[in-house]
Amino acid sequence: MNDWQKLTQMTNGEELTVNRITTRRTGISIEGEFSLPPLAQLPYEDQVFIGVFIKVHGSIKEMEQAFGISYPTVKARLNKISRSLGFVETSDVTPKEEILGMLERGEISADEAVRRLS
Repeated sequence: MNDWQKLTQMTNGEELTVNRITTRRTGISIEGEFSLPPLAQLPYEDQVFIGVFIKVHGSIKEMEQAFGISYPTVKARLNKISRSLGFVETSDVTPKEEILGMLERGEISADEAVRRLS
């Protein structure tokens, strides 16, 4: 377990305030009261999820494979993270509507749509 993971578990999602920042190379420090960026305030598991999402360039299919979860589960987790960050309002599109939309846009085949809907 790395230090960041320990810190996020220890704080249990509470907002953190940083009082001092020091650069490693120069040793220059800045003191004051700083809030962490929103992504750094997410639980460690959500940070890893977002990191992998970026690594696979937003491919939900690759997210399914990486985490061994279904398309609706990937979408639900992304929606949960989006809501917690307050970056975007998430729609109330059902997984079925999302799959049909992907089929309509040519992002998945009819066979894949049937597989995901069953």
